[in-house]
Amino acid sequence: MTAEHFDGLLIAVRGRSPFQPFTVELIGGHRFEVDHRDALIVRDGVAVFLRPGIPVWFDHESVTQIAEDIIDAPE
Repeated sequence: MTAEHFDGLLIAVRGRSPFQPFTVELIGGHRFEVDHRDALIVRDGVAVFLRPGIPVWFDHESVTQIAEDIIDAPE
């Protein structure tokens, strides 16, 4: 995914009204749910999700999927 596509996609899902949680899946299968729009910072292909307790840093090269809330979806 290009840095520009990554930024645009995250800004679009963060800006939905009303906000809807979404899931980010990283290479290796690690997933996390972005549950609040103000807890996500995006700039130049890099993002930080301010998860309670531990911030999650990720970039356009580490993401395999950004989707509707899939954390609780059956596999």
